[in-house]
Amino acid sequence: MTSNSNSTANAPRTALVVGASGITGSALVDRLSQDGWEVLALSRRAVTSGTVRGIAADLRDPASLRAALAEERPTHVFFTAWQRQATEAENIAVNGAMVRDLLAALDHAPVEHAALVTGLKHYLGPFEAYAAGEMPDTPFREESERLDTPNFYYAQEDELFAAAARQHFTWSVHRSHTVIGHAVGNAMNMGLTIAVQATIAKHLGVPFVFPGSAAQWNGLTDMTDAGVLAEQMVWASTEPAGRNEAFNIVNGDIFRWRWMWPRLAEMLGVPAEQVVGFDGQARPLEEQMAQLEQHWPAIAAEHGLVEADISRLASWWHTDADLGREMEVVTDMGKSRAAGFLSFRRTDQAFADLFERYRADRLIP
Repeated sequence: MTSNSNSTANAPRTALVVGASGITGSALVDRLSQDGWEVLALSRRAVTSGTVRGIAADLRDPASLRAALAEERPTHVFFTAWQRQATEAENIAVNGAMVRDLLAALDHAPVEHAALVTGLKHYLGPFEAYAAGEMPDTPFREESERLDTPNFYYAQEDELFAAAARQHFTWSVHRSHTVIGHAVGNAMNMGLTIAVQATIAKHLGVPFVFPGSAAQWNGLTDMTDAGVLAEQMVWASTEPAGRNEAFNIVNGDIFRWRWMWPRLAEMLGVPAEQVVGFDGQARPLEEQMAQLEQHWPAIAAEHGLVEADISRLASWWHTDADLGREMEVVTDMGKSRAAGFLSFRRTDQAFADLFERYRADRLIP
């Protein structure tokens, strides 16, 4: 992987990473620390480690944010958090407000740039209207018009744009596709979800079944490694070409799940005879695992794993949503490539490296 995050100036830089314990936030903390930034890691529970200073705050409580950030003076903000609600109207209200209130709490700070992570629901629509109605053709390109559907990503963008105009900083938006990376307790974690599914299948000797649709099994797709996403966010925050722009961000390769699934099984030690691809209908993980996830505490005890609560490891619903889509999802990266961001990551290697990290941390055997 090449790095594009070299500083273009020598001025001291302080990064505030919002959602620092999540998949993207963790990768950002690692990236920024490696690059020599002062890093403030904001999450519900403050975790200070090495040169990274933790800040505890409730993103849904403006007073909590004001109090936690009153003495902080970040130059760059990286917003990676969201909270899933029951309806899209609630998603808009809650997640839009979190961006608005966080940036308002920094109106005293010398913020130069704020970067926001969203995703391909910008093009596909929200969960309750997912891939419904007319959508832009693939590959998805940043210049496409917004869908005529309420969407919390649009609300977050609008709050970002308004704060940037009011507080005089530049911005960037980063639209990722199925981010895989190292985190625990995350609501959207396909890498760890598949690893847990494979571990249960191997332990019980049951089929390791692809849960998704024929369209996903046979069609082309792409994904986003959290490290590549972090690199693009830092690049856009420090390079003139990244200012006041929205960018797609994926690894740069494309694949079919019918090619990837048996390779994931091999990485995770599932015998070939247990591997089952698309077999005529989608087999959602929420259905597959309903009677099997009860075995996880025993598996964790047998192998000395550090997390016996499967709900902190596997997000069946999110992997089902991604792999159950009935359409091709491929992302164009031409805009940021032309602007100078050239990082690339093979997705199969990203999975392999991720599984090794899970093993090293005793999350899977």
